Amino acid sequence: QVQLVESGGGLVQAGGSLRLSCAISGRPYSSYVLAWVRQAPGREREFVASTRWSDARTYYADSVKGRFTISKDKAKKTVDLQINNLKFEDTAVYYCAAGTSPYSDYFHWGQGTQVTVSS
Repeated sequence: QVQLVESGGGLVQAGGSLRLSCAISGRPYSSYVLAWVRQAPGREREFVASTRWSDARTYYADSVKGRFTISKDKAKKTVDLQINNLKFEDTAVYYCAAGTSPYSDYFHWGQGTQVTVSS
């Protein structure tokens, strides 16, 4: 059983940067994709970025390309999300998730970490 715990959220001014981290317990299968998904107030959950556990492939939502970078450390079993040039619309709860598809249908979820961007 894989468990995911996020950390690193907080209150940041627009234009600032933040690094979120997802700690993984258990053993991710080689077929797993580790993802970041966000949910803004009053909106549905939205795919942000993902990476395959077994290789270097990464995937991004068009809205975050160039500002967000997903990375993983297999030895530490962490998946990080570097967020640069934060915008007010990035305010959301950010979830770490795991599944076998890059963009959706995840079956393991963390509890989420709040990111609030002030103008």
